[in-house]
Amino acid sequence: MRLVALAALLALLSACTDPDTARRALEGAGYTNVQIGGYSYFGCSEKDTYSTSFTAKGPTGVSVSGAVCSNVIFKNATIRLD
Repeated sequence: MRLVALAALLALLSACTDPDTARRALEGAGYTNVQIGGYSYFGCSEKDTYSTSFTAKGPTGVSVSGAVCSNVIFKNATIRLD
């Protein structure tokens, strides 16, 4: 029973990413070599609908990682670096 509950929780969390919005936000801000990851557990606020992890080369050429936090209602995205 615990295994089923854990599998359901992981399925729900994996659905809480928005790779398309994350990629658009990052590329629009000048990031290159963007690699989208899965759900970022601690990268965003509890008020954010989606929390998508990433690694990329920043606008200054330095490799960075972080999360793109986005919301369904306001259709906005915030880039948060680790």
